[in-house]
Amino acid sequence: MNKRKVLVAGASGYLGRYVVKEFAERGYAVRALVRNREKLASKGANLEPAVLDLVEEIIIGDATEPASMKDACKGIDIVFSCMGLTKPQQGVTSEQVDHLGNKALLDDALAHGVGKFIYISVFNADKMIEVEMVSAHERFVDDLKASGIDYAVIRPTAFFSDMGMFFNMARSGHMFLFGDGANRFNPIHGADLAKVCVDAAENEKRDIDVGGPEIFTYDETNLMAFEALGKNPWITHVPLWVGDAVLFVTGLINKPLQSVLGFALSVSRIDNVAPATGKRKLADFFREMGASVK
Repeated sequence: MNKRKVLVAGASGYLGRYVVKEFAERGYAVRALVRNREKLASKGANLEPAVLDLVEEIIIGDATEPASMKDACKGIDIVFSCMGLTKPQQGVTSEQVDHLGNKALLDDALAHGVGKFIYISVFNADKMIEVEMVSAHERFVDDLKASGIDYAVIRPTAFFSDMGMFFNMARSGHMFLFGDGANRFNPIHGADLAKVCVDAAENEKRDIDVGGPEIFTYDETNLMAFEALGKNPWITHVPLWVGDAVLFVTGLINKPLQSVLGFALSVSRIDNVAPATGKRKLADFFREMGASVK
């Protein structure tokens, strides 16, 4: 019996690695689309697993160079994409990566008769659509829904890798937060989210909002990070109006940074609590992160 074949785009990222692992453990043949093959071979910065041995094929491609992804979907049954711009890169925009890069991949999937395309977007996108990073995701979602292919759009709240950024700020001894830190959210571990992603390949759900099993305020999350490190908490709350002023100035000199900063400000204004799933606890993640740096 031939295995079903899945292409995982963004396979070397935090979520991508867990998705590779989950697909492989369920008996799929995994083709990884990455920019750097070597990243698959070592554990990630937020404890995500090395997955090189779980991948049957590797395609080297770059979302900013659509031609590099040509025929990536040849012979593939399912495409899963978490390919996206997660941190500022000079000269690279969310439009190039989140929208047009994924559009090129979708066009390739359609050309090769792929059966289903699964995409990771943003929870509460409708409340943050003015942010370029979010609107780029949603422009691709519109393309995906209009394409005629079977699809699923998964909208997680925040990854534990995002909490890893908070952890690293706590390591420096001083944390800066936009707003008063009282807004609530339920971040999700990559392994728990990967189960949702692979389930989406096997069921009929098309629009899936998802978060982790625990709800925290931003302040609570950051206090946990300091506690895991054995450090006294030092958190400075930056008023949102100050953030808005910084955002305006940043937009004059660095558009990629403005997009990421705009997203950070937007999520600091609202609650982001999605339907809960999974079992992995944030305190355990912080303790594991703390043990890894000692």
